Amino acid sequence: MTSNREKIKQLLSHFLGTSRVLVIINADPDAIASAMAVKRILWRRVSEVVIAYFNRITRPDNLAMIEYTEAGMVPLADVDKSLFDKFVVVDSQPDHNENFSSIKYDAIIDHHPLSFCSTGPFVDIRPDYGACSTMFTEYLRSLKVKPSAKLASALMLGIKTDTANFTRQASSRDIRAFQFLYKYANMNIVTKVERAYMTESDLDFLGNAIRQRIIRDNRAFYHAGTIHKPDELVVVADFFLSIAGVNWSVVSGVVDKKLIVILRNDGLRKGAGKTAQEAFGKFGSAGGHKTMARAELDISLIRKEIKRVNQKALSRWVLERITQTAGKKIE
Repeated sequence: MTSNREKIKQLLSHFLGTSRVLVIINADPDAIASAMAVKRILWRRVSEVVIAYFNRITRPDNLAMIEYTEAGMVPLADVDKSLFDKFVVVDSQPDHNENFSSIKYDAIIDHHPLSFCSTGPFVDIRPDYGACSTMFTEYLRSLKVKPSAKLASALMLGIKTDTANFTRQASSRDIRAFQFLYKYANMNIVTKVERAYMTESDLDFLGNAIRQRIIRDNRAFYHAGTIHKPDELVVVADFFLSIAGVNWSVVSGVVDKKLIVILRNDGLRKGAGKTAQEAFGKFGSAGGHKTMARAELDISLIRKEIKRVNQKALSRWVLERITQTAGKKIE
């Protein structure tokens, strides 16, 4: 197994002092922190590093993290990619979203299960890690780099978020990384971000989901119809898993002509990522971890299976796909 010291040496070998680097992310705490770490690792080693995101950031905790850690990100739509000669993706892989797919990457660093043909200058995929932030903490330690308080706080938040405070997909490596970061992090930043969890509109959305939920065979379902904030689906999916007797939650909604499906489970069943891939893979991007998954589906492909596409039909279709994939009980 290649050591972190060798890995970071391989990574740095692909960049020159004149390199202009674009780091592209689907922004969430783990991705934001990992991108910030790339910027720190390449500091004074390249000409420029820009962090670009393509998703709409609406969750108050994510917005707070960007503000307090001064992540310095820009929308991908505002970036002229021709100005860059090096491209990096972290906490994702090229096939995870169409916004990643048109670029040839010089480095792909992720903790999700491998889902693409892993050819390229530098690829480091570690599905046994709970967070990509853990991988970057190990990179920093290999370089003997002391992270700033803001970077340490961001990486800590990335680990805490993706492992659900060490109750989901966590490993001893994540715990060691957290212990290292704790010495340098600003806990006021961490606390401010974690307390900024929900807006009043999120509460209203959650209230509607509670009233309209369907619970069948220990699974909670909710289809939200057309929405503008896909992050609200995540809030509901996480909340439904706290209902006594529920071991799966499946929440969906339509955003910009795409059907978004969020899956969560209790970690004792068949993997959520595998279930999402089997149920929805042929309709768009789908995958994730054992306890959490996401699918972004092309409604025009779904239309081939549904005579009349409306919200009621989409809701029924999601429920049926999950039931058909997993049988009467998802184990």
